Amino acid sequence: MEFDDEAEHRRLFRVETNSPQRKAVFSLEQGGSLPVKTTKNTVIQSFKIVILSNKLNLLLPFGPLAILVHYLTDNKGWFFLLSLLGIAPLAERLGYATEQLACYTGPTVGGLLNATFGNVTEVIISIIALKNGMIRVVQLTLLGSILSNMLLVLGCSFFCGGIVFSRKQQVFDKGNAVLNSGMLLIAVMSLLFPTLLHYTHSEVHAASSDLVLSRSTSCIMLVAYAAYLFFQLKSQPSFLTESEETSDDDEVPEISKWEAIIWLLIFTAWVSLLSGYLVDAIEGASVSWNVPISFISVILLPIVGNAAEHAGAIMFAMKDKLDLSLGVAIGSSIQISMFAVPFCVVISWMMGEQMDLNFQLFETATLFISVIVVAFFLQEGTSNYFKGLMLILSYLIVAASFFVHQDPDQG
Repeated sequence: MEFDDEAEHRRLFRVETNSPQRKAVFSLEQGGSLPVKTTKNTVIQSFKIVILSNKLNLLLPFGPLAILVHYLTDNKGWFFLLSLLGIAPLAERLGYATEQLACYTGPTVGGLLNATFGNVTEVIISIIALKNGMIRVVQLTLLGSILSNMLLVLGCSFFCGGIVFSRKQQVFDKGNAVLNSGMLLIAVMSLLFPTLLHYTHSEVHAASSDLVLSRSTSCIMLVAYAAYLFFQLKSQPSFLTESEETSDDDEVPEISKWEAIIWLLIFTAWVSLLSGYLVDAIEGASVSWNVPISFISVILLPIVGNAAEHAGAIMFAMKDKLDLSLGVAIGSSIQISMFAVPFCVVISWMMGEQMDLNFQLFETATLFISVIVVAFFLQEGTSNYFKGLMLILSYLIVAASFFVHQDPDQG
């Protein structure tokens, strides 16, 4: 009797029933993950690993310095700049703590953790701004994060990867890229209809129709994002295979599970504190620098918030792992557009605020054109330095446009 590959695998699998390898394979067959070696560190060791091991953490003192400047001077420009610099390493360390925690949870829960905390900095800033009634700042900041990830982060990844591998054409999963492009177009559609309803003056109830449409659309978008996560993590687990096999270091955590949880809470609290000061200083910085609030919200805030993702995506591209680069850049854009934006609409609804999906005509058109450009560059499943350069130049055009754009709500 001949055994096929699957039957032969299962026969060999049962040979050494008490071996650690057998238990590991059994865990994988049952949908689990490989056993993780528990790491225990003292407080000082944990501090050295988490704080002193990353050069970007040299910017951490700018956070307390920003708070000091806030109470000692009235210079909102300097205060805003120092807050931006102080919050940049916190975003990266949040991602690190999440990855360490994911080592103990398996691929499915780990993927959910990364999806939840991937853009927690932007979500925290948005919630604090909503509490202060700064709805327009929330809309512009989230829009800027989407544009930054799609154009700047992806463009730099394509460009750097193309320079390193100039003698060959880099490739990535075309099917997954097309799927992600479709998700971004759905996000644009969700923002486009409330905007068109408002500007065509075709509402049934002039004051409330676009708000009702925005809230119902937001609930639908959250369901769509949940289905997208389920599809990626359960129905199509092969999408995660490469990210799990890229580095053996990720499988051996540097800190214990409880250390990761504690550091995650510490960084989240510190980001929340700095974000409160940052949001309060936006208007003052705009006046001090004579720069439109729309430029600060759409360009400056997202660049700092996405600094860690930016570096990670470029690093993956330079190792010829473009699928991971796309997962960082396009995946973050989908997360913000399909989760963070509707989530903020629902949260504002609960707060009694009236945030809607009408991001204004100029902003919505900018997002629509940017998604179309990115979709065209992704449809072939290949990349090179020229495509990256074009995406970077597209982002510079967007930045220049917002530098001279006076937001009507701030005018």
